[in-house]
Amino acid sequence: MKDKKGNSRRKFLSAGLKIGVATAAGGLAAANVFEEPPTKGEKIKVLTTDGTVIEVEKPVTDCKINPCVPAKGVEARKGIPGRSFVMVIDLAKCKNARKCVESCQKGHDLLPDQELMKVYLMKDNPESEPFWFPKNCFHCDNPPCVKVCPVGATFKRTDNIVLVDADRCIGCKFCISACPYSARILNWADKESYASNDPSYSPETQVPGQHGTVSKCDFCPDRARVGKLPYCASSCPMGAIYFGDKNEDAVTNGEETLRFKELIKERVGYRYLEELGTEPNVYYLPPVNRMFPYERGFSKLSEEQKEILLNSISKP
Repeated sequence: MKDKKGNSRRKFLSAGLKIGVATAAGGLAAANVFEEPPTKGEKIKVLTTDGTVIEVEKPVTDCKINPCVPAKGVEARKGIPGRSFVMVIDLAKCKNARKCVESCQKGHDLLPDQELMKVYLMKDNPESEPFWFPKNCFHCDNPPCVKVCPVGATFKRTDNIVLVDADRCIGCKFCISACPYSARILNWADKESYASNDPSYSPETQVPGQHGTVSKCDFCPDRARVGKLPYCASSCPMGAIYFGDKNEDAVTNGEETLRFKELIKERVGYRYLEELGTEPNVYYLPPVNRMFPYERGFSKLSEEQKEILLNSISKP
């Protein structure tokens, strides 16, 4: 873990040192994101509430306290207790590597043309240069999509996450029309894994997908339950995407862990289309002192794709 300014004041071990950074409520494992169960005796460094860095044994998730399986039915609507998830995207680091898009597609079993995370080329004004702008669902505190759904398929949880229950969704597309961020897609295409009312289906994973229903970014709550970052954040090679818990005042990209409030204050973080009153839970850090020229984002694109992007630069 890289120790950043102000980290000593962060309430990082809300569930006590005996379970380290994998909290009892199933929260974020911060900089110590793990993919496989740790071996006995493996140590990790954690930050105590008084600012001391110590080594403790790396915990295995306790499934009795923190269920390892994605929630289903009524339980999926409750949210992870005590959590308030938030995402921060540093536009100065993004170079359109598209690993966030690819990882999200793979993790949610999507077809190549189905993107829950999109990356746009944006430009603030005629005098500035373009910059890359990753955009997913913003998991609003005042979500228009929830209000217009006639069957309660779209719902807001206590942990800030907005999900879609495909078992209830009738494909009316009201939520798609209501979303001002164009964050939703309709599953037009069929796929072998698509199955209506599959017993293994959970709104937390959206897998298997269901033909004729709506999908969107879900903040990967099934991964949060076991201390993992969302697919997009864990796969970004530049560490541009941070994810965390506002209640703990901590966000991480897997390499560095920062205080959320301090980061937003010092880097002048903002929320996209704030004036709409949707109160999104995705924040952006302005693209100042960018690490890469925007042209590098064209390296994986065809000339046709490059031309389309340049001719349709979006304005925030």
